[in-house]
Amino acid sequence: MLNSVLFDVTSSTLTIHALLLCTIASLVMGFVVACIYMFRNTYSKGFVMTLVLLPATVQMIILLVNGNVGTGVAVMGAFSLVRFRSTPGGAREISSIFLAMAIGLATGMGYIGIAAISVLMIGFATLILAAIPFGDIQTRRKMLHVTIPEDVSYTNLFDDLFTKYTTCAKLMKVKTTNLGSLFELRYEITLKSGVDEKAFLDEIRCRNGNLNIVCGQLPTEEGL
Repeated sequence: MLNSVLFDVTSSTLTIHALLLCTIASLVMGFVVACIYMFRNTYSKGFVMTLVLLPATVQMIILLVNGNVGTGVAVMGAFSLVRFRSTPGGAREISSIFLAMAIGLATGMGYIGIAAISVLMIGFATLILAAIPFGDIQTRRKMLHVTIPEDVSYTNLFDDLFTKYTTCAKLMKVKTTNLGSLFELRYEITLKSGVDEKAFLDEIRCRNGNLNIVCGQLPTEEGL
């Protein structure tokens, strides 16, 4: 089951039957990878189509490169150009592309069984991780931007409120705005369980003269 179906490729006896078998397997497993990627995720039709077709494309390249060092170097150069002309994607997009390419490498060498088992195991793990709260952002961690007048000392200005409403509060950045007449303070905070966020913001408004306050989720970086 785990043996290559292309044992005769090295002797230049690749058959149409073996080629069709590998290509069909690549397309089917590419479709499975695309379905896994779409589970609880935002996506575009173009990227999903790419995931379906990428294994078959890589498989064809592997079949053509087999045993030819010069062709292999040329293909590496072509892939490098494509990489530098593409925009960086999210972590899940990158992992899906790598999985699709791995399928193409395996089927291009004739190891259809290994490709199928890998898709099932990695796909199952992906679905489980997407369905459980593992790695989710802590909803009590917040980004807090507070604007205060430039004549107000921001040192220890909100310490008593942070002690009352948060378990952790760090001043991350201070910058001037409005031609230096205002300070914008950026905090990373972790709210205590069960606190009233509106009451917290209302008390801050009483301290900053009812100027702008922004409170929301911490930004995330979707890179590897």
